[in-house]
Formats: sequence, structure tokens, C-alpha cells
Amino acid sequence: MLAEFGAAVIDSDRLVHEELANPETIAIYRNWWGERVCRPDGCIDRKVVANILFQDAAQRTRMEGYLYPRLERRRREMTDALRLDPTVRAIVLNSPLLYEFGLDRDCDVVLFIECSRSVRLKRAKETRGWSEGDFDRREKLQKSLDTKRRSADYIVENNSGAEALRSQVQTLFETILTQHAAKR
Repeated sequence: MLAEFGAAVIDSDRLVHEELANPETIAIYRNWWGERVCRPDGCIDRKVVANILFQDAAQRTRMEGYLYPRLERRRREMTDALRLDPTVRAIVLNSPLLYEFGLDRDCDVVLFIECSRSVRLKRAKETRGWSEGDFDRREKLQKSLDTKRRSADYIVENNSGAEALRSQVQTLFETILTQHAAKR
């Protein structure tokens, strides 16, 4: 929605998907974990990799040491290019691990998207095919939602429909742009 209002969105999940399609990354993952991490078409099987990472913290740390610096480099390159584009009203970093990796330090403003557990779980099942166990394991690896909520500058409620959310986001986005312009 922020993109609809003139923001350029750097989506961390999309960057991960792109990096997992990189032949170099595929080769490294195959070397680490064997052929089982690839689907028959040669692409990374994200579910297999997720199972490895959720069962072995050392492997998760290994993956993070390889993947996250690559993602950071891409984010910086994208941010630098977007800053030169006069049509971009704001740059948004969409990242579920914003606080876990200190990305919040690169942000002027942080929005926390508030949503009940039941709605989050329903959406994760529908869009990602996660079981409740998958959902809980992933949430436990992140900072608590209470910590994220307390650390955010603004909270957006997202338990309703898309139109209610759109109205709330548009109003907040314009408020943030106005406040940020006043600080300059």
C-alpha cells in the first residue's frame, strides 16, 4: 500500500527469494547440506532449508553469516539508487527481522503492523502453507511482538479488511511525510 502512495518498497522477503535463486547461493547450499536442499528443477527447496535451520542453530548462524551480508549490500545499493529518484516520496524497508539485525538504525521511522495471533496464523496458513507449529517456531526466533511494538514510532492495526487498512496507512503516511519535511 505504501508503494501506491509513492514510496519505494525494499522487500526483504523478495530479496531472499532472489538470492536463493542465485547460482552461487544454490551451489553453496548444496555444498553445505547436499542435494536434498534442491527441488528437481534445481531451485532451492525453502521448506527443506527451513527445517534444517529450525533444527540446528549453528546451521542457522552459518546461513545468516553468508546470506545476510549479501542482502545488506543489495539493500544499500537499492537505497542509494532510490535516493536519487525525485519521484520517490519515501523509501520503505519491509523486513520481519528489522530489529533482530539492527536494520531499524537505518530508518527514520518504524511502523509496527499490529494483528491478532489468530489473524496472523490464518494468513500464514493461507499464503505460506505453514502449520501452527511452523508459525510458532518462526515467531519464537524473533524478538517478541511486545518489544517490537514498544520500539516502533507508529502502530497500524491490521485486523480488518484492506480498505480500512488502506485508509489508515494513507493518513499515517501523509502525516509522516509532513513531519519529516518539517524536520529538514
